[in-house]
Amino acid sequence: MSLAPAIPCSPADQQRLLRCARGAEPCDLVLKNARIINVFDTSITSGDVGICGDRIAGIGSYEGQREIDLGGAYLCPGFIEGHIHIESSMLSPARFAEVVVPRGTTTVVCDPHEIANVLGTAGIEYMLAAAQHTDLDLFAVIPSCVPATHMETSGATLSAEEISRLLDKDGIAGLGEMMNFPGTIYGDRDVLAKLHVACRRNMLIDGHAPGLRGPDLQAYCAAGISSDHECTDLDEAREKLAAGMYIFIREGSTAKNMEALLPLVTPATSRRFVLVTDDRHADDLLAEGHLDHILRRAVSLGLDPVTALQMVTINPAERFGLVQRGAIAPGYLADLVAVTDLTSFSVNLVCKHGKPINDPDHGNTRTNPVAVPPSSMHVDWNKVDFRLPARPDDNMIRVIGCVEHQIVTTAEQARAKVENGFLVADPERDLLKIAVIERHHASGNMGLGFVRGFGLKDGAIASTIAHDSHNLLVVGTDDRYMEQAARLVDRAGGGIAIVSPDGQQVLSLPLAGLMSDEQPESIAASVAEINAAAARAGIIIHNPFMLLSFLALPVIPALKITDQGLIDVASFSKVSLWI
Repeated sequence: MSLAPAIPCSPADQQRLLRCARGAEPCDLVLKNARIINVFDTSITSGDVGICGDRIAGIGSYEGQREIDLGGAYLCPGFIEGHIHIESSMLSPARFAEVVVPRGTTTVVCDPHEIANVLGTAGIEYMLAAAQHTDLDLFAVIPSCVPATHMETSGATLSAEEISRLLDKDGIAGLGEMMNFPGTIYGDRDVLAKLHVACRRNMLIDGHAPGLRGPDLQAYCAAGISSDHECTDLDEAREKLAAGMYIFIREGSTAKNMEALLPLVTPATSRRFVLVTDDRHADDLLAEGHLDHILRRAVSLGLDPVTALQMVTINPAERFGLVQRGAIAPGYLADLVAVTDLTSFSVNLVCKHGKPINDPDHGNTRTNPVAVPPSSMHVDWNKVDFRLPARPDDNMIRVIGCVEHQIVTTAEQARAKVENGFLVADPERDLLKIAVIERHHASGNMGLGFVRGFGLKDGAIASTIAHDSHNLLVVGTDDRYMEQAARLVDRAGGGIAIVSPDGQQVLSLPLAGLMSDEQPESIAASVAEINAAAARAGIIIHNPFMLLSFLALPVIPALKITDQGLIDVASFSKVSLWI
């Protein structure tokens, strides 16, 4: 199906568009003296762009009822984000739009599986509705893995039947990342049923298969999956590219794979790559940017700037069937971005649907068109116990090892410290306790283990952003601090918090425990304050809460933890804490 509005189909509108294109009638708006980026043939030409309504009438020399002289600025198609979880920004869709549209992002394909794991279908519908009255065009892929695995407790479940109904909604681009690659490869009945409802509609399916190679990769692609955003090295990406996959090069707040993968982008391969963020926090969006930041980064690493622009315009448009988007050409949607140069990508002007976004009559004013989701915090504190009884003899344990700037972990071993018959954290060896508390159904489920790599000396951090089931995740130096931090987040209705000898700070995220509708600057400031407090408490990770959020994701190697215990991702099974 088409995911973009068609060329005006009423005879009057179509005739006027053609008259403007021929130069027989003034355009509504003309962007004069532009250096126009052609993403089809990579050329750059000087001229005018005439706009009629929300469409590009033509390129050349035009007159308009209104004219804006760009003074030789580069004119690019509006930037298109091909894979993001807006929830990870901690901003509501409307607030997210406020931040990214002025930086040139005009269209987003989101995967709302974070909120779907908390609220199910109601969460997906909230995300779609909340962006309707903004300057951002939001399309979605329907989450395929809610929950991601059977080894965790989510707030909701999406069956193949529910996915089928959701795929028929307006603005749906396909089926979201299939994280259960073992289930796909070995033909799990429920997994294949979800793939089938997309395949029978001839809809695309996004992938998620870290490290998958060889015959298993062939089976995964044979199931109809045609993209991947989890590549971390050239050989893996090269094999997936050869298997017919689009390669999404990710550069987010935690996972940064661009430097490793860009050497694979050549004139022969570039049209099969898309630059994406996947997960990006509000403070990074405000301080560094969104796709404009990714473009700067790509060019600084040596990528041709027009090739980089293809990877955030025409490539994602073609990947997702966004008809008449992603290029500056007659009949295309007039989503346009003027930048000063092709190094800094500093944005001078953004036109959305043919109008500058700062026009008072633009029409897309921010509103609150949907009800706020209900509270998603349901913890039975009578069942919460952070203690871990020691063994009488050997206490050699498995330890989750963190890798900064990556969402993968290592599987390590250590001899646990024992006090009064219980296993305790040992900050001197950077051996901290970690807990995942089920927060959707007050079941009392609780996973306990140890983690290394944070550097925390005294205190605890807690978060309800815990991919993908988003239970209450806590890391700390002792049980008292851990319970204080967890309760602080619970009272806030979800969010992130730190407790240390310096005091306590919390950021409330009342929208499913994932997002807030507060001002983006306020959210970013709170995140910066909490991160600064974390650094004072000894944490050495640049973005500790983003890294923390992936420690409960049991589809990313190697060792993770959920509310049901430690997970060995290689064997896709629960394992004991003890060696």
